[in-house]
Amino acid sequence: MIALIPARVGEIALLGAHCDDIAIGMGATLLTLARRHPGLRVRALVLSGGGTPRAEEEHVGLESFCPGADLTLTVLDVPDGRAPAHWDRVKDALAAFRRETEPDLVFAPQRGDAHQDHRVLAELVPTEFRAHLVLGYEILKWETDTPRPTVLHPVAPEVAAEKALLLAKCYPSQAHRDWFDDQAFLGLARVRGVHCHAAYAEGFVLDKAVLDLGGA
Repeated sequence: MIALIPARVGEIALLGAHCDDIAIGMGATLLTLARRHPGLRVRALVLSGGGTPRAEEEHVGLESFCPGADLTLTVLDVPDGRAPAHWDRVKDALAAFRRETEPDLVFAPQRGDAHQDHRVLAELVPTEFRAHLVLGYEILKWETDTPRPTVLHPVAPEVAAEKALLLAKCYPSQAHRDWFDDQAFLGLARVRGVHCHAAYAEGFVLDKAVLDLGGA
């Protein structure tokens, strides 16, 4: 198995359609990055939930998942489930967000996601972050759209457990969903761990990367 090791990680960009998408998709990776890179700059944009209790949950959630990081979070109020009808606004917001960050890594939903809000955001991200490594996280939910990850990030068992604990603690508004529980999140993480000979892992979809072997 070939490892992908970024030369440096000083700033990351996080993009989500809804409050909790980022934490569900890559919460363990966030915990790992924040602890491994003290003072990490985290710039985050979430499309919906602005002005509601969900936005408050997201602020608490990302602060918990990014301990010690320099976090800036913007939560817009695009109507949930209606992102395609607000394409221009999403595009403009993403362009404005891009002007304010120069990340080493970009994390966003993956293009094959069945939810229309996730998919619109995933399709627009490469139009603004054209020369960046963009990793598409997977969001567990009732649709049978689980991808085949092309990048796997092994995480320690205690970090996987911490992710599940923080999801329940920081996003109580989602507790009524039948898939929002420790067993579901740890189950998927265990499957991804099997895929990379680890106890647990988070999976990402990589559309394109440039291989630099020093010959250009």
